[in-house]
Amino acid sequence: MTAMDGLNAAGGRPVMEDAMAKTIKYYIVAAEALPEIFVKVAEAKRLMQTGEADTVGAATKQAGISRSAFYKYKDSVQPFNDMKAEHIITFYAMLKDVAGGLSGVLARFAASGANILTINQSIPTNGCAAVTISAETSGLSESLEQLMGDVTALEGVLKFEILAG
Repeated sequence: MTAMDGLNAAGGRPVMEDAMAKTIKYYIVAAEALPEIFVKVAEAKRLMQTGEADTVGAATKQAGISRSAFYKYKDSVQPFNDMKAEHIITFYAMLKDVAGGLSGVLARFAASGANILTINQSIPTNGCAAVTISAETSGLSESLEQLMGDVTALEGVLKFEILAG
């Protein structure tokens, strides 16, 4: 059999159709180099994600584009979030199961200027609960070491460390 017969001459496997062989390529391009429509589509998507616009019509109006342009490009435009530039850090804490323990830790994060992204707490067992907190720390008003020391010193905090970031 030959490739002309729909089979690969070397292995006898079917030859892939052209449509299946086509792959999508992605590029990271500075916003300034893009046509303005792509930046405005990304802005309209952001407005909807943040709740600043309730509908596609409202988002496109605020961004200054037509709804048809939004729908044409919405699946092709994604903003790039550089996790390193944003200083996202995941912390691990072991807390005593006492009223207000987690609240005190979160209040300390807020006072430091950290933006909490996620909080996961296990069900307390043996009087302790494991907690992971992911936070964006580029807006800290103090050093990371100071935040770590302050949280570690809080009553009910048995362990506090950086897991990732």
